Amino acid sequence: MPEHTHPDQVSAQAAFAALADPVRMLIVRELALAPEWERACGTFEVPVGKAALSHHFAVLRSAGLIEQRDVGARRVNRLRRPEFDARFPGLLDLALRG
Repeated sequence: MPEHTHPDQVSAQAAFAALADPVRMLIVRELALAPEWERACGTFEVPVGKAALSHHFAVLRSAGLIEQRDVGARRVNRLRRPEFDARFPGLLDLALRG
């Protein structure tokens, strides 16, 4: 199981850095529109390979933006919006508008 960082332990700099990358923003946008725990890692259409995609998920986890869990052979994701919004009110709203 991957290691998760709670948003309370994330600096503003780490949050901004995670949201600054276009691939990570694409992932966050898609998760914002999806029901929790329904998007598996392999279902994102991104212009990077598997290894780079794994890195992007790790950055999002360490910035407290996503949570992942294994369901059978699949790893599913959820955007930690309530927790992230409590730590950085309005930041996700601004990022998702752009």
